[in-house]
Amino acid sequence: MKKANTTVTPNTWGFLRDPMIAPTGFREYDARWQYPEGINLPGMTALGLGLGTQMQQRGIRPEIAVGNDYRDYSLSIKNALMLGLMQAGIHVKDIGPALSPMAYFSQFHLDAPAVAMVTASHNPNGWTGVKMGFERPLTHGPEEMAELRDIVLNGAFKPQPGGAYTFVDNVVDAYLDDLVGDFTMTRPLKVVCATGNGTASHFAPRLFERLGADVVESHTTLDYTFPHYNPNPEAMEMLHDMSAAVVASGADLALGFDGDGDRCGVVDDEGHEIFADKVGVILARDLAKQHPGATFVADVKSTGLFASDPELQRHGIKADYWKTGHSHMKRRVKELGALAGFEKSGHYFFAHPIGRGYDCGLRVAAEICKLMDRNPGRSMSDLRRALPQTWATPTMSPYADDTEKYDILSRIVAKLKSTRSLAGRAVTDIITVNGARVILENGAWGLVRASSNTPNLVVVCESPHSEIEMRAIFKDLDAIIRSEPGIGDYDQTI
Repeated sequence: MKKANTTVTPNTWGFLRDPMIAPTGFREYDARWQYPEGINLPGMTALGLGLGTQMQQRGIRPEIAVGNDYRDYSLSIKNALMLGLMQAGIHVKDIGPALSPMAYFSQFHLDAPAVAMVTASHNPNGWTGVKMGFERPLTHGPEEMAELRDIVLNGAFKPQPGGAYTFVDNVVDAYLDDLVGDFTMTRPLKVVCATGNGTASHFAPRLFERLGADVVESHTTLDYTFPHYNPNPEAMEMLHDMSAAVVASGADLALGFDGDGDRCGVVDDEGHEIFADKVGVILARDLAKQHPGATFVADVKSTGLFASDPELQRHGIKADYWKTGHSHMKRRVKELGALAGFEKSGHYFFAHPIGRGYDCGLRVAAEICKLMDRNPGRSMSDLRRALPQTWATPTMSPYADDTEKYDILSRIVAKLKSTRSLAGRAVTDIITVNGARVILENGAWGLVRASSNTPNLVVVCESPHSEIEMRAIFKDLDAIIRSEPGIGDYDQTI
């Protein structure tokens, strides 16, 4: 196969023949492009050949589980990817349409040493990509992605004979069996199941029924046009819709899932939208009683309560703040032997004995149902109110071009390092493991980092004192961010 040509354009002879791949699609921990502007089908075949070459070079047994999300173009893209994998001598085990965590599960279920999931995750239609990994439950990190990028963009392919294809049926039932186990609800629980017409629509209602919950379905008809909203439980649009469904139905809570089902969002019985990091603290409190002394990993966007919550401290819990990103978090959880990892985006990583260490939104939903079952006299709003109060922004994303965002971030971080105060509070520490998390004297903080998946920066602020202070922190932080000319509009703000 020819080396990738970044100058090929749509609606040309070469576009149907030659691989075209935008280099910016090789991100920190997965691959993601706008389709077909950023990658064409021959380009996806080149990616498959490159991934297969990487497997062969690393001495990995040449078998891979492959799935795709529910978008109108994902099957074509998966077929192109599988063609390249087979050209590299890889035996492809196609599990069909799937959630990303179902693909991760299939590695264990089928004893496959590698996985490739065609998905744009929570990105809107017009995007595609691949989440991939070799060492279960881990997925590619920066080192593996850089190696793959170089193979593909330099045309360093090594086609080999021996490629094969097998379609594997019934992984769905095995995946649901694994999630449910022998658990059944012992208290009545009415759950709004929100899927935004995405891939989880095929799975989540069945999960809740098997758990013994009373299911109120919200936008659970598969429709890859996403007619109501883009399924993303970190976006306020989806959370507001979930809240309205709870109020209208009198449900005990709402659980919502993103486009590939690896994230879960929560709204309580009062229609209160609980940001995912706070849900993580609620789960951590419950797990701490069963596993005192455990370690929990939280990403740098998450609430400071993982470290400061008196209830977690009482059970000897150790908190570790780490880089945002599903691959970074999976690796950190495994490295530390942590019980779980929590991301503000709604990616949660339950390790043994709860899960297998990968992010699964439906596993989160099952664990929340178990939590509610272990607390029969308490509502989700009771559990929310029991937390120490803090005020936090949603995750906000000002535009910054993919080719410029890391340089922009470096300059912002340098400015923050010389900043003495935000919102009139003295800066006491700056954590730069992933962007800059500026910590103030009273435990309040503001974060800016670069998105690994989209052309954006990411901004989050939290105050344990008041909403006024939280807004003041954001105002001061935003002024520093906007001092850079390459910054555009926010996707949402406070």
